Amino acid sequence: MTAMDRDHVQNTRETARVAVRRPALGALAAAGATGPILFTVLVVVQGLLNPDYNHLALPISAFAAWPSGWIQNVNFLLLGVLMSAHAIGLHRGVRQGPGGAIGPALLVLSGGGLLLAGSFPWSRAGSGFIIPPGHLAGAVLAFLGAGIGLALMSRRMAGDPRWRSLATYALATGVAMIVLFLVTFALARAPDAPLGPWGGAIQRVTVLLWFVCTIVLALKLRRVGGD
Repeated sequence: MTAMDRDHVQNTRETARVAVRRPALGALAAAGATGPILFTVLVVVQGLLNPDYNHLALPISAFAAWPSGWIQNVNFLLLGVLMSAHAIGLHRGVRQGPGGAIGPALLVLSGGGLLLAGSFPWSRAGSGFIIPPGHLAGAVLAFLGAGIGLALMSRRMAGDPRWRSLATYALATGVAMIVLFLVTFALARAPDAPLGPWGGAIQRVTVLLWFVCTIVLALKLRRVGGD
């Protein structure tokens, strides 16, 4: 085989890899865009079904303690799968750089935390709630995994010309998520905590930052997959 033949074979193989990679990235990007939107829609539906639920004070997890709580359990499980798929897409779509696979691995771990949260739901205990340790562990993994994962992914984005414009945004979102989660955990976890009456509102701000960033990155991943 001549050098020209070897180059032709190599180019053919590279073209085939790109042809497979594009639809795969498109599907993984779609998972990242769909997950947050579907989750939000189901939260709104549950709010309509349970008018006595307090959105300002209670976290989203508390929906599981209402009669329609199975919806929230499924909601966590679906989001966990879709966010994990999106994390794999980011790993494949952003050029390797500082941090390597640690950032995407933490984002996958965050998806695992959501699966854990859905597997160990809240329940009622008189006028209060029972929060299983498994659910609490899942919340820590989900929020801190996503926050730290985005912060580390921003380093890889900064080294990829296609993603550089979003690096600072991903970093800021990750840092904000970490700070807000720690504030919630320390000051708003219990009803009688200093920020207890606003715990649900603080969590929703955290989730909003997370979801908007996820959708923005998913749309960028879709464009990268189409290049």
